Amino acid sequence: MQTHDLLALVIVLLAVIPVLYLVWRAAGGGERTLATLLHPRTGQLLLRSVGLAAAVAGTSAVVALPLACLTERVAVPGRRWIGVLVALPLAVPSYLTAYAVVAAFGPRGALASLLDRSVGSFRLPEVYGFFGAWLTLTLVTYPYSYLAVRAALRGFDPAFEEVARTLGTGRWMRFWRVTVPLLGPAVLSGMLLAALYTLSDFGAIAILRYSTLTYSVYNQYRLSFDRSAAAGLALLLVSLAVMLVLAAREWQRRVAFYRTVGVRRPQAALRLRWWGWLLVLASSVFPALALGLPVGMALYWFARARAIGEVLPSVGEPLVNTLWVSLLAGAVTVAAAFPVSRSVVRGRRRLATVLDVPLWIAYGLPGIVLALALVSISVRFAPWLYQTIPLLIFGYTLRFLSEAVGTLRGTLVQQNPRLEEAARTLGMRPWQVWVKVQLPLTLPGLVNAYAAVFLTTVKELPVTLLLSPIDFRTLSTTVWNATADAFWSHAALPALLLVCVGVAPMGLLGWWQERAEGRRGIQ
Repeated sequence: MQTHDLLALVIVLLAVIPVLYLVWRAAGGGERTLATLLHPRTGQLLLRSVGLAAAVAGTSAVVALPLACLTERVAVPGRRWIGVLVALPLAVPSYLTAYAVVAAFGPRGALASLLDRSVGSFRLPEVYGFFGAWLTLTLVTYPYSYLAVRAALRGFDPAFEEVARTLGTGRWMRFWRVTVPLLGPAVLSGMLLAALYTLSDFGAIAILRYSTLTYSVYNQYRLSFDRSAAAGLALLLVSLAVMLVLAAREWQRRVAFYRTVGVRRPQAALRLRWWGWLLVLASSVFPALALGLPVGMALYWFARARAIGEVLPSVGEPLVNTLWVSLLAGAVTVAAAFPVSRSVVRGRRRLATVLDVPLWIAYGLPGIVLALALVSISVRFAPWLYQTIPLLIFGYTLRFLSEAVGTLRGTLVQQNPRLEEAARTLGMRPWQVWVKVQLPLTLPGLVNAYAAVFLTTVKELPVTLLLSPIDFRTLSTTVWNATADAFWSHAALPALLLVCVGVAPMGLLGWWQERAEGRRGIQ
């Protein structure tokens, strides 16, 4: 076994330590753990979690499919810019959207205040519970389905539809019987990501007071001295996520996705007609709400605080803390992900399987479960590490390792290993092969992986909340603490900065990718 393979094995073993700890802790509880798992309340929480995840995943796909078709298949004016704007809500954290929903439609929100001043006492429908959680999580997760379907449409071979047209099939029938089934794997991938996000979400669920497994795990750890019951619930949540991932992989493995031979031709865009404009207006509701609601509510509460002369807390320190821990977490995570992805792609098949399975298990580990497991491990075995920056960076690395490995893996798979072999035959040393051959070829993947980890670290809440040192404030924890006490104006400015830090690099990356696609001749 080579050095980088051994290093990859050590990193993957570190990634599954929280899962192994949960198994050990739950097994130590014995009958107490079993009683918790068999309690009727656990069944209710499981059904609420699964029901919410299914509702969010289904709605995300329904919203994303027409949006992707409009920006890829219809000649909408400025569709490249629209495509970038539609994906931007991905950078907005769920707890920020939940804050905006409550601040706008809650009992003490902006709409209630406006109605109170204009028509007197008026009670709005309840925004807390399933409806608020479903609306919030759909607004933040539909970009997963949108990006997956849009990428599939760009690689779509128009020959399939042309064959159907020669057989006399109409336009709408071709869409439903040819295009939609071929987009099935992409739609399923987007739905899977939306469901996993919903199962692991903690911030929006807590703000909107909809009890699910994640919220119950947090309360069990926080309020109970017996952590074995919480470990059992956490394992139930991990098992649910892993089953979803494995089922999706098995389904995708069995799907036959044939493609005709030859070079794919660009798909000609359809002319925009009256029904297209109606579809554009209907489809723009969700993107406008997803991005406009958090920004609009933050601006409203900030302007209101300034108008009445309210003194707002400083946000300089949280901004600096957010930036430097996110930059550091991106560097450490990508450095750890590279040997793992290289061994998965270039290593022996048995080693790739050994590394791949634990990565999928770690991918299904929700942030709240990971953070609570690391808290318990550090308090029990390494108290000197508890609530320190190294433990916080370690938590970020474990949380986003699978994400970085997936991005780098896609880049490494496309590289021809014979280029490295040719460099070695020319007398280059291993480090020269790495610097002159492999690094330039891998650089786009490294940049994408670093950007993805940076963006997700900026908006990560549970890991930051539980593992950061005392008095270490970031933008996410500042927003969380202010909204927990219903100080909407105190959350306004950090919320605006959080949106800017996440949206600006994502917008630039989207613009750069659209420009690259345009140079390839996709109009």
